[in-house]
Amino acid sequence: MLERQDLLTLEEYADKRSSIRQETIQVKKLREVHLGSHIRMIFENKQTVQYQIQEMLRIEKIFESSEIQEELDVYNALVPNGSNLKATMMIEYPDVAERVVALSRLIGVEKSIYFQVEGHEKVFPICNEDLERETDVKTSAVHFMRFEFDQNMIADFVSGSKVKVGSTHSNYDYETSLDSKSQEALSEDFKS
Repeated sequence: MLERQDLLTLEEYADKRSSIRQETIQVKKLREVHLGSHIRMIFENKQTVQYQIQEMLRIEKIFESSEIQEELDVYNALVPNGSNLKATMMIEYPDVAERVVALSRLIGVEKSIYFQVEGHEKVFPICNEDLERETDVKTSAVHFMRFEFDQNMIADFVSGSKVKVGSTHSNYDYETSLDSKSQEALSEDFKS
């Protein structure tokens, strides 16, 4: 959980922004999982969320304590708490017409995404706890997901057991294995 004292002032952030940005980009690369060509998930952690908050404060020129606290309250929901992984999932189709068709065919896709630690059941996410992100005719291009793991799954995940990530959606059936560097990066979230 991020607190007010974890954040830099606008001036401090301006001085360090370039190096913080480069470091966060590198962290995000290890925390990014692609499911095929059109679904990308970025698994958030304290550092990625802190960067998002700092950017929001900078862009909006927020310096009032109450407004800073509002940003913390919103974004802290994305920080994993030791028993879960939290992700921002994006459905990406560069062509607008193709995207419109895909979003209508992929209703419910966010609920079909899973993790499976070798020897354990699949873990499906709790999605969009902040607000509903789909209608009867289409899904959103962005979803927020929380994957809850039990202690045995966590122990095996952290010790390096094979981990698969996939989708069981009838219009987006895909599965991949986490590479070791991404698995190691995501394992840190269980040490919170």
